[in-house]
Amino acid sequence: MFASPVQLIIVGILVLVLFGGRGKISAIMGDVAKGITSFKKGLKDDPDAKDDAKAEEAIDITPPKDKKSKAKE
Repeated sequence: MFASPVQLIIVGILVLVLFGGRGKISAIMGDVAKGITSFKKGLKDDPDAKDDAKAEEAIDITPPKDKKSKAKE
């Protein structure tokens, strides 16, 4: 049930490496957080939303289907 001193030392080293103040992993996690924030901001400022509005305003120019052309098929 109790951890040996070697296991405690290994866990302590892992905690220092992962959550250390000047550790590389903590810097990487900060960069990941900034990336997620900018991604969410990019979704809010969706440039495709403007194109969708233009598509709805477009005029339908497809020719109507003739009854005669259906009979030939």
